[in-house]
Amino acid sequence: MHWIDLRSDTVTKPTPAMRQAMAEAEVGDDVYGEDPTVGRLEALAAEMLGFEAALFMPSGTMTNQVALMLHLKRGQEVIAPKGAHIYEYEPGSLAVLSGGTIRLVEAPYGIPDPEAVRAAIHTSVHQAPTGLIALENTHNTAGGTVVPIPAQRAIQQVAEEAGLPTHLDGARFFNAVTALNTTPVELAKGFRTISICLSKGLGAPVGSILLMPRAYRAEAWRYRKLLGGGMRQAGVLAAAGLIALSEGPKHLARDHQMARALAEGLLRLHLEVDLQAVQTNMVYVQVPQAPALVQRLRELGLLANAMGPNRVRFVTHRDLQDEDIPQALKRIEQALQIA
Repeated sequence: MHWIDLRSDTVTKPTPAMRQAMAEAEVGDDVYGEDPTVGRLEALAAEMLGFEAALFMPSGTMTNQVALMLHLKRGQEVIAPKGAHIYEYEPGSLAVLSGGTIRLVEAPYGIPDPEAVRAAIHTSVHQAPTGLIALENTHNTAGGTVVPIPAQRAIQQVAEEAGLPTHLDGARFFNAVTALNTTPVELAKGFRTISICLSKGLGAPVGSILLMPRAYRAEAWRYRKLLGGGMRQAGVLAAAGLIALSEGPKHLARDHQMARALAEGLLRLHLEVDLQAVQTNMVYVQVPQAPALVQRLRELGLLANAMGPNRVRFVTHRDLQDEDIPQALKRIEQALQIA
């Protein structure tokens, strides 16, 4: 059976070029700051996004949490869009590591209203004071939707007027760049820190990068060590990351096209799909008894994720073959007939 894996864009395998680069990587002890390949990766990321400094870490949860530790004092609050990864999928890390709380604002299609953000800012002695405003682009639970640059700028303006920093969870930052037909530097403008993931969409086996001002880097380095993220000859991983960062973005338009084709096919099967939300490489479909449907699909060789009792997520990625989307639609139709 030919398996089709639409669970996530993290399931991709390293390309032959990545494997060769990993085998041949020039390495050193990165805890001592001596791994030249890690240094090249961090320099490339900083240049691409227009930042002064970058720090390579094992995961996006770690880059996000280090950013929160940099920005927050204990007892402060983060304002974030409803469904934010830092709230839903980083299990209590904000409370445990930073001693902070989170205030969610409604965010249709992942886009908070600037005035709602302004209203959520607290300075009263009776409330947790706001220490940070965070955005997510693309927004996972909204369906892989993008935050347009004007909306981003408006929220950054609210933060600036309140004297607050902004952080971007840009795990799929380059999907947003592609969907908005802009540049990494343009989309990165105005954020104090940005987290980008190399293994979501870009094809690297491991790793995320935190972008920041140079003055933050020493403290971020210490927090990474505190969290157990100090890696030794990490250039073996960074070598794949270099290829992911330089070559990966050019594959994302195809991922988006496949997601659109999948969504349109699901509509033809009379399933409930919000096409307005299909902006990048994710397709969410509303179905009764989502876990049961996912199990039937697995039996037919198609992997997907149930995101709750009535919602299934499909994610397209670079490892899919051209015929996989038509074949996936056939298997979904077959699973629906079994029901």
